[in-house]
Amino acid sequence: MADETTPPPEAAPPQPAPDAAAPKPAPPKKVEATDASRHPWVESIRSALPDAVVSAKEFAKQVTVVVTRERIAEVARHLKDAEDFRYCVDVTAVDWRDRQPRFDVVYHFYSFSKNDRVRVKCGVADGEEVPSIAEVFLAANWPERETWDMFGIRFAGHPDLRRILMWDGFHGHPLRKDF
Repeated sequence: MADETTPPPEAAPPQPAPDAAAPKPAPPKKVEATDASRHPWVESIRSALPDAVVSAKEFAKQVTVVVTRERIAEVARHLKDAEDFRYCVDVTAVDWRDRQPRFDVVYHFYSFSKNDRVRVKCGVADGEEVPSIAEVFLAANWPERETWDMFGIRFAGHPDLRRILMWDGFHGHPLRKDF
């Protein structure tokens, strides 16, 4: 219960209206991704698999490496064995519809020893297959199935590529932009 003998605090004096003629502050500078081709993880991939890396960027202290579709399983194996990225957090895709290649398949790997993550992407044209990494990372099995189910991107060598979210008789892939 409040002490009724203490007077209430005085109200703050009213603030004057802002001067309409005062210049507005400049908008914050746009943060741009920087080239990460000299990052140690990218250099490691490039030295082990010379023709695999297409490009690399760093944004918000996260490295994104774009690799060739054909070499994705080898890149995943290298990151797991040589760079200690032992956990495949996610496999998903992005449909760009009007761009060629139409899709980006996106992998997120995490290293417990480094407490850091790396994003690996590869471009995939409509109808192309991506090598499965389910043999390298068991945790990639269901996310690859989900990517197949939602986007229609096939994973070559996957042990059980079938629908996981939609029913067997469903026609189409719901996350495609043309669905």
